Amino acid sequence: MTPPDERAAAAMWAEYLASGRGPAPGTPLPVLDSFGDGPALADELLGLVLAGAKRATASLVAEYEVLGDTPPEAGDHWVVCDGAGTPRVILQTTEVRRVRFRDVDAAFAYDEGEGDRSIESWRRDHRRYWERVGAELGFVLTGDSVVVAERFRVVWPPEHADV
Repeated sequence: MTPPDERAAAAMWAEYLASGRGPAPGTPLPVLDSFGDGPALADELLGLVLAGAKRATASLVAEYEVLGDTPPEAGDHWVVCDGAGTPRVILQTTEVRRVRFRDVDAAFAYDEGEGDRSIESWRRDHRRYWERVGAELGFVLTGDSVVVAERFRVVWPPEHADV
């Protein structure tokens, strides 16, 4: 994946702060990230966000542990980049739940906006994804694997914002 364009992300973040819609001026630039594990998937999932279908995302606790990252918390912001590393939107996390893979519910699958939005599609596609990522990072997906189920809203730029 192409590294994020930090300069463009900082400019986008500064515009958001200056708008008065976000946190206080001077708040540090949040996490820069893309969806998925490659440019094509990053663009596809970002497209769902821009179309309004995707308002949730899932990761595994195991991913955070292996990478030494901190899971999101409600209220966090993050800048989402496309597959080329260009920042496109700023999201704000509205809810975070930890749930076993087998217990992810249909409402969450629908809010992720992927596939046909069913829980069956969600489980099939996420199993494939996490088996691929797990093979690279050294973890194994099971029904008891803990999913970080995150809901979010788009807060910037204004033409895509939910609020």
